[in-house]
Amino acid sequence: MTRDRKKLLRAMFDAAVAAAQPDKVVPKFLPKPPKGRTVVVGAGKASAAMAAALEKHWKGPLSGLVVTRYGYAVATKRIEIVESAHPVPDHNGEMAARRILETVRGLSEDDLVICLISGGGSALMALPAPGLTLADKQAVNKALLVSGANITEMNCVRKHLSAIKGGRLAAAAAPARVVSLLISDVPGDDPAVIASGPTVPDPSSFADARALIERYRIAAPAAVARHLAEARDETPKPGDKRLRGCETQLIAAPQASLEAAARAARKAGFAPVILGDAIEGEARHVATVHAGIARQVARRGQPAKAPCVLLSGGEATVTVRGAGRGGRCTEFLLALAVALDGAPRIYAIAAGTDGMDGTEGNAGALVSPDTLARARAKNLNARAMLENNDGYGFFSALGDLITTGPTRTNVNDFRAVLIEK
Repeated sequence: MTRDRKKLLRAMFDAAVAAAQPDKVVPKFLPKPPKGRTVVVGAGKASAAMAAALEKHWKGPLSGLVVTRYGYAVATKRIEIVESAHPVPDHNGEMAARRILETVRGLSEDDLVICLISGGGSALMALPAPGLTLADKQAVNKALLVSGANITEMNCVRKHLSAIKGGRLAAAAAPARVVSLLISDVPGDDPAVIASGPTVPDPSSFADARALIERYRIAAPAAVARHLAEARDETPKPGDKRLRGCETQLIAAPQASLEAAARAARKAGFAPVILGDAIEGEARHVATVHAGIARQVARRGQPAKAPCVLLSGGEATVTVRGAGRGGRCTEFLLALAVALDGAPRIYAIAAGTDGMDGTEGNAGALVSPDTLARARAKNLNARAMLENNDGYGFFSALGDLITTGPTRTNVNDFRAVLIEK
């Protein structure tokens, strides 16, 4: 039975990922060809697959450049694909961002820029603001990743250390028409947060970025502190004339993927309950809430009667205090297993729809009623490993990791908690 339940959970995850595949969603949102040139730029874990889908369905000439994560490239004929590092930017990402900015400069009103944006673009397209270096950005990025800051907060800081994010790419392309196709990986699907919003107005400010650096006690390099204090070149704001010719289309988002998973659950005889597509907070706290709801279903038949599946999306955070390995999903699952404490008839999956859980090679993992018992048989202390932020080590030892490789899309983390009757 355990094997069957794990297979069903994996099928729901696969359905969620399939719903956000670029070759499925890109063609429906392509603009009409312009009188002049068509230039394609972009960044993100899905950007290469988006470029391939665009090429396949585009009638007319085009050229361009997109940057994606190492291992996420696909074959294209007219759009150049460059790979760079994520989540900490590298030299390839800096050079790609510089070339992208130059590619859109000097265009006319008759030209069209199609910008392909998806999660991961902030790190992959990293062009330091004047006076800053890549090393400066790397240092801040590393500190933010372990600080517990959420994605909106991290990207606010990133925009104000960048020469291309926060609407700056679109401003450079003016007066050309800019059509951005976005695959959302952020809670709330805010275009200004997805990949740090390179083609949309930025409502945040240098003051906001400074406040976040202080709140999370980020030890910023001197050049970064000076840049934020001087606040000389603010990001384009709503109403900026340079962004008048910009149009943004959200082509895939977590909610649609949760609905696809819900259909798979319903087909298997489990009532789906979507808890939300934008759930944030510390991963272990999110897990405690999910465990509480699952227990209420099992004991009281509320908010739904078993058999059912609790589905959620969003991006939890992990404040790293230990020396273990693991990302948001394994942290969530380890905390969930501890909170459930072997409760019968409850199974769970959590996985990144991009195929990566943090910096490890797995997408996520699985939990079953016997998870803690099997761990004890291997002399694994679940609570101690949770305190050490070692979700990866825990589930790796149990053989319960999920490894997909690059999915070439990204609609945030997927979670499903299945409760049998």
